[in-house]
Amino acid sequence: MVMGAAGSKLEKALGDQFPEGERYFGLENFGNTCYCNSVLQALYFCLPFREQLLEYYANYKTGGEAEDNLLTCLADLFTQISSQKKKTGVIAPKRFVQRVKKQNEIFRSYMHQDAHEFLNFLLNELVDILEKESNAAKTSPDTSSSSENIANGPSHPQANGVQKEPVSTWVHKCFQGILTNETRCLRCETVTARDETFFDLSLDIEQNSSITSCLKNFSSTETLNAEDKFFCDKCCSLQEAQKRMKIKKPPNILVIHLKRFKYIEHLSRHKKLSYRVVFPLELKLSNTIDNADCEYSLFAVVVHVGSGPNHGHYVSLVKSHNHWLFFDDENVEMIDESIIQTFFGSTQEYSSNTDHGYILFYERLGGRS
Repeated sequence: MVMGAAGSKLEKALGDQFPEGERYFGLENFGNTCYCNSVLQALYFCLPFREQLLEYYANYKTGGEAEDNLLTCLADLFTQISSQKKKTGVIAPKRFVQRVKKQNEIFRSYMHQDAHEFLNFLLNELVDILEKESNAAKTSPDTSSSSENIANGPSHPQANGVQKEPVSTWVHKCFQGILTNETRCLRCETVTARDETFFDLSLDIEQNSSITSCLKNFSSTETLNAEDKFFCDKCCSLQEAQKRMKIKKPPNILVIHLKRFKYIEHLSRHKKLSYRVVFPLELKLSNTIDNADCEYSLFAVVVHVGSGPNHGHYVSLVKSHNHWLFFDDENVEMIDESIIQTFFGSTQEYSSNTDHGYILFYERLGGRS
């Protein structure tokens, strides 16, 4: 399937500003699969993830025939895109979409699906497959270092009590961060800290706010009192306490999900919040424990188009080699960086513009940890 005039227009626009090997392909929609296409484009332009996936596939291909799964279908799709002769065009991710539907009945219907739910499902599924492969490689008698490296990459120490399994896959290395939940007893001042891992941060949003203020609210101190008192092990009783959530280890790729769909009790349904939330191109994390100067750069935005959660459309904005592109299923075009701010949201509750940033992808600057 060829894009024709649109394809040649994009090809002209790309000119010599992009490396020879880079590809910009639209993805065919199989009846409401825009939620999948928009996330796939964001992941394809997440370079550390794409590099690892292509490397995995190259190793997998040399390892003989094995059973198809979501990981091999995704790796096959990314390999197809990256090895196209032309710079632009359209690819049908049919095999991948079929696999998603086979794997998870939620995505089988033609109803509008949630892109964030899909991203979560996909990353967790990839991790499961890689962990199983790594464990199988460790227990097989002819374990070679190369087979372990396919799943594992270099060995990576785990934080105490964070994960039961010692396996750290390359998906973890790209997306996993560590949150610490601190509770301080107001009677004896003992601080109890509990770590938990995350692949993305879901942030509550308010009208006319910014990602920075949403993150501040996320890690603000909350007092536990009355019926919410905390059982302090040192005092051996329920006590008033202060609780806060902090980012202990920031991830290399920070994925932020804006909670735009809110359940309204008196309406008995979810409503989309069109609030204006400014997301900067460069983001500083000031609420981490050890590294207050952790900086990130925005490289992809999954946008929800529409006034409600049960219908609408998803598109994505992607940064590649310092230029921004707009992906809407089969259509791809270059856009000016200034257009990004039109996706912040609306200052009015009801607005004709329903294109709002929903999932943000930031890459950590200054090398990967």
